Amino acid sequence: MGKCRVWTKQHKSVWEQLERYGRYTVKREYVALALEEHTDLVLEAYDWLVRNSPDASSRPADAEYPVWVSYRRDAAMLPDRDSVMLELTIDEKRITPIHVSKWGTILNFSYIPADSGDAKRHSKLLAEYGVSDAKAYLSRFYPEIKEEIVDSWKRLFDDSVHLGSELRYGTIWEVRREWVSRVTR
Repeated sequence: MGKCRVWTKQHKSVWEQLERYGRYTVKREYVALALEEHTDLVLEAYDWLVRNSPDASSRPADAEYPVWVSYRRDAAMLPDRDSVMLELTIDEKRITPIHVSKWGTILNFSYIPADSGDAKRHSKLLAEYGVSDAKAYLSRFYPEIKEEIVDSWKRLFDDSVHLGSELRYGTIWEVRREWVSRVTR
């Protein structure tokens, strides 16, 4: 593994922090500002990601959440007046690849099936109870189904499990000033 070029859209204050301190990590309050009324729900998924990420042991103590990066510039969100696009050149081993479709499934509090047979089995279970994944997850009345859903999320990091497209983003635990090769405002 060598160097890799990735892009991340960040609030313009992130670039200011990088210029001033040389380093940036994500804090819970930053995520809460961006997510507004959806904070509590989305952070359940993010908290799971932080606890279960294969590189969790390398997380700096001051990094509460990961920084999202795109492997393709055209797949990164375009900057607006309050944001910047940072082009980073970093060691590939610092990036944890995240399968976009699987991550979306987690954000929807849904089950990631191991294969088509497992998907059918899980759908049948939901039909027997007359619930959806999200309803089972968010309700206190289906703890076994919720446990099955959360347990399936470990497949986010299993490349043998396929779901939707193979598009991936990545996460890193920090951004360092020396990694920034270009800033687009």
